[in-house]
Amino acid sequence: MFTFLLVIQAIIAALLVTVILMQKSEGGGLTSSGSPSGLMSARSAADFLTRTTAILAGLFIAMSILLAFIAANRHGATIDASLQRAAPATAPQALPTSAPPGGAFAPTQGNSTAPAAQGNSAVPLAQ
Repeated sequence: MFTFLLVIQAIIAALLVTVILMQKSEGGGLTSSGSPSGLMSARSAADFLTRTTAILAGLFIAMSILLAFIAANRHGATIDASLQRAAPATAPQALPTSAPPGGAFAPTQGNSTAPAAQGNSAVPLAQ
């Protein structure tokens, strides 16, 4: 039922966009500056596209309220967690903040954890 109403809502939205784009642009927005072809003249009130726009807009608002009510009152609905980020399996290891006993940190070559050739003991870095 919800999916059917959602498809109907999408069709109403597409029709509303189409009808709005088919209308002639008169400019000026809601302020007509006293021109006789204003927003509420007899000609524009009877216009087919204007009436169709009003009907589709009313249907769109009513369907939106109905869909929100149905979505809020769905019993047994589960929350889709497919986009939830997974927590990291292990926390990253912290790097040592002080020099090891016997001297400064010695650089290592590549991914090796072997001590450097200078005689200082190398501290493996967390990767």
